[in-house]
Amino acid sequence: MTSTVPASDLLAADAQESPAMKTIAIEEHWNSANIRKALDRLPQGARDESVAFNARGDTQVRLEDIGQGRIEAMDAAGIDLSILSVVTPATQPLPAPEAIALAREANDEATDAVRARPDRFRAFATLPTSAPQAAAAELERCATELGHVGAMVHGRAGSRTLDDPAYDDLLATAARLRQPLFIHPQIVSNELRDAAYRGLDPQVELGLATFGWGWHMDTGLAALRLILSGAFDRHPDLRLVLGHWGEMLLFWMDRADSLSGVAPHLERRVADYIKTNIHITSSGMLQERLLRHTLDFTTVDQVLFSTDYPFHRPDAAAVGHFFEAIADPADRTKIASGNAEALFDLAKATP
Repeated sequence: MTSTVPASDLLAADAQESPAMKTIAIEEHWNSANIRKALDRLPQGARDESVAFNARGDTQVRLEDIGQGRIEAMDAAGIDLSILSVVTPATQPLPAPEAIALAREANDEATDAVRARPDRFRAFATLPTSAPQAAAAELERCATELGHVGAMVHGRAGSRTLDDPAYDDLLATAARLRQPLFIHPQIVSNELRDAAYRGLDPQVELGLATFGWGWHMDTGLAALRLILSGAFDRHPDLRLVLGHWGEMLLFWMDRADSLSGVAPHLERRVADYIKTNIHITSSGMLQERLLRHTLDFTTVDQVLFSTDYPFHRPDAAAVGHFFEAIADPADRTKIASGNAEALFDLAKATP
């Protein structure tokens, strides 16, 4: 049942000790060495500059470890189960034939990791969205043959946005197979960077176009465009996941809902789709105020936990403190694991 308790009442004023509970983290990144190498071979202008973030410190080593080292990191954070997803930009910048082959290879590699430790891992499919029909076919293979529990995608491939009619088969497949699509941030287009993000120090420009602003605005816009395109009317069972507490969309939901007045083709109001078809996760931003804000605009049943490993590495104390701030034990359990188990049908998703 959907909680109707006000957000302010869901959060405890003081952290209290809580019994151990199952914790599922749904945005936990890894990388295929072959995808990394293919991205590194791209010529200047075709590369996604944000790949530089994947090579800082020991991040690359951690990304490419989906074995014992990953499990040790999960234990240190008190994470029982991680859903693995290939780190941005995945195969997005690659030519279609190469993207198709490498996505398939990465999905098989993730399956091997899950099958080796089904008690600790599940996986999201990596899709070659530069080839829309192949992406739909690969999602079907991953769901029906490999046991993947959803897919991680991006808001566009090249200049083609996710609401383009070319992706309707992919959306239909996701809805039919009840495979949620996690829309992950990616760097804004070169055209938008030139128009709105240039003119600053190169490192500042890159940060502004990615983690400081551009990633999140671009991703929230992708979800909003899907709503306005009528995607959820055509595919009522389609479910999205947005990280970083909603990629700005919840903060602006009241204003975005006013678009309902100029979109008479929609069956419901914009805010209704956000509150029913879109799930929200923390992406390692474990601040109580962000959880409180999220619960002001959506229900506790739509909220999921994630650490955005290895870019955030909270320890067990930080994770425990985050959950202890949720006063209602039932709501705490939902956010820690129950909502993920229901959305991704984890009980049935045996690899």
